Amino acid sequence: MWDLISQWFIAILGVVAIVMVAKKNKWGFVIGLISQPFWFITSFSNRQWGVFIMSFAATASWILGIYEWFYKKEKNENKS
Repeated sequence: MWDLISQWFIAILGVVAIVMVAKKNKWGFVIGLISQPFWFITSFSNRQWGVFIMSFAATASWILGIYEWFYKKEKNENKS
Protein backbone atom coordinates (compact mmCIF):
# COMPACT_ATOMS: atom_id res chain seq x y z
CA MET A 1 0.00 0.00 0.00
CA TRP A 2 2.76 2.47 0.95
CA ASP A 3 4.53 1.71 -2.30
CA LEU A 4 1.48 2.63 -4.38
CA ILE A 5 0.94 5.85 -2.42
CA SER A 6 4.62 6.73 -2.74
CA GLN A 7 4.54 6.13 -6.49
CA TRP A 8 1.66 8.57 -6.90
CA PHE A 9 3.32 11.22 -4.76
CA ILE A 10 6.61 10.79 -6.64
CA ALA A 11 4.85 11.26 -9.96
CA ILE A 12 2.73 14.24 -8.95
CA LEU A 13 5.17 16.12 -6.73
CA GLY A 14 8.15 15.34 -8.95
CA VAL A 15 6.54 16.75 -12.08
CA VAL A 16 5.21 19.81 -10.26
CA ALA A 17 8.64 20.50 -8.71
CA ILE A 18 10.51 20.20 -12.00
CA VAL A 19 8.05 22.43 -13.87
CA MET A 20 8.13 25.05 -11.11
CA VAL A 21 11.94 25.11 -11.03
CA ALA A 22 12.03 25.36 -14.82
CA LYS A 23 9.79 28.43 -14.55
CA LYS A 24 12.17 29.88 -11.92
CA ASN A 25 9.63 29.53 -9.12
CA LYS A 26 11.56 29.01 -5.89
CA TRP A 27 8.71 26.99 -4.34
CA GLY A 28 9.56 24.17 -6.74
CA PHE A 29 12.55 23.37 -4.53
CA VAL A 30 10.26 23.02 -1.52
CA ILE A 31 7.90 20.71 -3.42
CA GLY A 32 10.90 18.68 -4.57
CA LEU A 33 12.12 18.32 -1.00
CA ILE A 34 8.64 17.27 0.12
CA SER A 35 8.74 14.49 -2.49
CA GLN A 36 11.97 12.99 -1.17
CA PRO A 37 10.54 10.84 1.65
CA PHE A 38 8.46 9.04 -0.97
CA TRP A 39 11.60 8.31 -2.98
CA PHE A 40 13.24 6.88 0.13
CA ILE A 41 10.21 4.75 1.00
CA THR A 42 9.84 3.34 -2.50
CA SER A 43 13.52 2.67 -3.15
CA PHE A 44 14.06 1.09 0.28
CA SER A 45 10.96 -1.12 0.16
CA ASN A 46 11.89 -2.34 -3.35
CA ARG A 47 15.57 -2.74 -2.48
CA GLN A 48 16.65 -0.34 -5.22
CA TRP A 49 19.88 0.64 -3.55
CA GLY A 50 21.18 2.81 -6.37
CA VAL A 51 18.02 4.91 -6.33
CA PHE A 52 18.12 4.96 -2.52
CA ILE A 53 21.67 6.36 -2.51
CA MET A 54 20.83 8.80 -5.32
CA SER A 55 17.92 10.06 -3.20
CA PHE A 56 20.45 11.47 -0.74
CA ALA A 57 22.06 13.48 -3.56
CA ALA A 58 18.64 14.68 -4.75
CA THR A 59 17.70 15.69 -1.20
CA ALA A 60 20.94 17.67 -0.89
CA SER A 61 20.24 19.35 -4.24
CA TRP A 62 16.74 20.40 -3.21
CA ILE A 63 18.12 21.76 0.08
CA LEU A 64 20.83 23.67 -1.81
CA GLY A 65 18.15 25.16 -4.08
CA ILE A 66 16.14 26.26 -1.07
CA TYR A 67 19.22 27.88 0.45
CA GLU A 68 20.15 29.63 -2.79
CA TRP A 69 16.66 30.91 -3.61
CA PHE A 70 15.27 31.67 -0.15
CA TYR A 71 18.26 32.69 1.96
CA LYS A 72 21.28 33.57 -0.14
CA LYS A 73 19.28 35.53 -2.72
CA GLU A 74 17.51 37.59 -0.02
CA LYS A 75 20.81 38.21 1.73
CA ASN A 76 22.37 39.53 -1.50
CA GLU A 77 19.31 41.72 -2.24
CA ASN A 78 19.54 43.30 1.24
CA LYS A 79 23.19 44.26 0.62
CA SER A 80 22.28 46.33 -2.44
